[in-house]
Amino acid sequence: MFSSATPARSTPHRRLAALLLAGGLGLALPVLVAGSAVAHDRLESSDPAADSTVASAPAQIVLTMSATPLALGTQVQVSMTDGGSDGTVVSEGDPQIVDSTVTQPLREDRPAGTYEVQWRVTSSDGHPISGSFAFTATEAVGAPSPTGTETGTTTQTPDEPAATSPATIDPSNPVQDSENGLLIGIGIAAVAVIGAVGGVIGYRRRQR
Repeated sequence: MFSSATPARSTPHRRLAALLLAGGLGLALPVLVAGSAVAHDRLESSDPAADSTVASAPAQIVLTMSATPLALGTQVQVSMTDGGSDGTVVSEGDPQIVDSTVTQPLREDRPAGTYEVQWRVTSSDGHPISGSFAFTATEAVGAPSPTGTETGTTTQTPDEPAATSPATIDPSNPVQDSENGLLIGIGIAAVAVIGAVGGVIGYRRRQR
């Protein structure tokens, strides 16, 4: 006769251990996934705030992160999306990281319109994170002056010498009348003197 082997039955201890293991894995998996997501930094606030309207665009954009990001790979680009300057980049220079803030300088001339901020930083755990937001400025700042004009400057031409004219006699001027009378008197006296000298010379000649 052939004897058949009876399959080994699971003991209560083994079944309990299997249930505990399955339950533990089921509880641990969500915790591990959530822990991995929380480890990445996030953008907590910005100045200007997302979707806000300001009187004029500020000189810099400030991003506040949940932790201090790494400098490597951190970039912030600010560009116009309307107002006749679509696509114009107004960010200038490299972003500066101080503690948990990332500061991006902007150009001196900042037109009115909608600004789009695209940022990318390296999280403190080494993973890159990125995002974007927009805000609107109602007035321009630092608009250049019109070409060819300078404020506060005037153009001067050299003075031309006054044209000289012949001296004229004004009958109503007493000074000129006295000067003319003096000249006439001097002329008469000179004629008289010449006449007297001539008479004396003629008299002496007749005496001889």
